[in-house]
Amino acid sequence: MVERETWATRVGFLVAAIGSAVGLGNLWQFPFKTAANGGAAFVVFYLIAVTLVGFPALLAEFVIGRRTHVNAIDAFAELGHRNWRIVGGLAVATGFWILSYYDVVGGWVLRYILGSATGAYFDAPGEYFGAVSAGPEAVLAQALFLAIAVSIVAFGIEDGIERATKVMVPSIAVLMVVLAAWAATLPGVGEAYAYFLSPDFGAMLDNAGTVIPFAVGQAFFTLSLGMAIMITYSSYIGEDDSLSVDGGVIVVTNTLVGILAGLVVFPILFANDVSPDTSGPSALFVAIAQGFAELPLGRVLGVVFFGVVLIAALSSAISLMEVVVAYAVDSTSYSRPTLAVATGLGLFALGLPSAWDTAWLTWFDDLAYQLFLPLSVLAVVVFVGWVLGEEAVDELREGTGGIGALGPVWLWTLRVVVVFGVLGTLALGFQTLFLGPDPAAVPPL
Repeated sequence: MVERETWATRVGFLVAAIGSAVGLGNLWQFPFKTAANGGAAFVVFYLIAVTLVGFPALLAEFVIGRRTHVNAIDAFAELGHRNWRIVGGLAVATGFWILSYYDVVGGWVLRYILGSATGAYFDAPGEYFGAVSAGPEAVLAQALFLAIAVSIVAFGIEDGIERATKVMVPSIAVLMVVLAAWAATLPGVGEAYAYFLSPDFGAMLDNAGTVIPFAVGQAFFTLSLGMAIMITYSSYIGEDDSLSVDGGVIVVTNTLVGILAGLVVFPILFANDVSPDTSGPSALFVAIAQGFAELPLGRVLGVVFFGVVLIAALSSAISLMEVVVAYAVDSTSYSRPTLAVATGLGLFALGLPSAWDTAWLTWFDDLAYQLFLPLSVLAVVVFVGWVLGEEAVDELREGTGGIGALGPVWLWTLRVVVVFGVLGTLALGFQTLFLGPDPAAVPPL
């Protein structure tokens, strides 16, 4: 077993955690989930979910990681509850499941950078997406994206992940601000902002049952919850860090980037009379590509936009991969590069169905959003809230600027609000997956 690494600086941990959160969940998932679930109504439910469920759950994962300083599976045994290791196993498996199709989307992004530079998709955006999103070309692009992620993770925490994300995260923030400022000058921007930021509360309440599971799932996805990422990343930090302050920075930054993504995507769509409710995972690629095809300097803007998406995709992919590699590094004597390559090969194999047919990608995504993520978060929250209890509060109080007297408030929020919120989300998701007229859990055979 090799010596365990740590972050070189607190800033390194923060940018890595923010990079994990600010990924395709914001730039790919957030716009199309917003468009498919009522526009601004979805945004309202999402903000509520992030505040009442996401932030307390994020702190719960931080507590496990820093208190044990081991990987997400062995952390539960380290805390004296070996039977709960299955919770860590579920979280690691969920992250592996998600990355298997996430890397396929990363491959799409690589193809769209090239397509933007050459103008290949300008004449027929829909046909271009169909050509690059499935089949042999998608498999090759998936492999290339995975190879990039593997190479970063293989270098380790300080020399690989920390160094890469210190460049990636500021780049995402700067480029998104620039793109949002440019998008504000497009015609029809007022209508776009209204769609994105002005909810119809009547329609919101009428559709709450179908929108809430996706809003809560989006909060989990964008904050990297339920995938063992934050347990793993926080296991590399010291006792001087304030978990509550760091968590707040991550939540606020992640939410702002998600809003910025909407302020970029929807003005482009409305400026070019593209329907924002294009459904499914192709929405960002087909609709935005159609918008760039109609704009002056569309090739340049396309390269910049999809370049930002690529940086965000990689920052999340390396965090998901690190979860598996961290467990293997802690548990075996193999070198980190060997384990990173082995993990990449496993991800490639599991992702082949999603790369070959987008119907499989949608199936993987539905199961992740509506079953695996909420189930994994629920298990972690129950463990921290009801098993660790006051021990978790003590850990949260450690570090400069700790949560102090608000510890019991956080604990009971975790025990009651978060638990019942996730249970309700899980119930609604279960209904969609298994009990509806067209159950989403049925694989696309």
